[in-house]
Amino acid sequence: MYKHILIPTDGSDLSRAAAQNGVKLAQALGARVTAFFAAPAPTPLVYEGFLPVGYTTTEGHAEIINRTATRYLGVIERACAKAGVACKSVHVVNEFAADAIMEAAKKYKCDLIHMGSHGRRGLAGVLLGSQTQKVLTHSKVPVLVHR
Repeated sequence: MYKHILIPTDGSDLSRAAAQNGVKLAQALGARVTAFFAAPAPTPLVYEGFLPVGYTTTEGHAEIINRTATRYLGVIERACAKAGVACKSVHVVNEFAADAIMEAAKKYKCDLIHMGSHGRRGLAGVLLGSQTQKVLTHSKVPVLVHR
């Protein structure tokens, strides 16, 4: 069936839960995993949550992205190691996470994308958008959504 599963993460609780289930699926299928994180492009501002808390250089921002990617992808790597699933971790900088996810699935020849959905509806869905919805709508690779 599926041999190579892309598991994108945004570091949220829901994303971590989806990743855990994606690893279980990979284990059951004998598939390998590519863990994926798309960081937003660097800005001079440093944010904590949605609040600006300071300034940094381009190099400083790159270090923040690397630390964040290591933390987020580490969750998937540890789950894969525990389950005996082969795992490769990749992170990119891209303002458009959905596009980055679809590009990664194509580049790494994944045959399934397993990702979480925050299930935002109504005004929140319109204002915040849904990366999962964008991937579902435009991906040429099958998508399994965890909610």
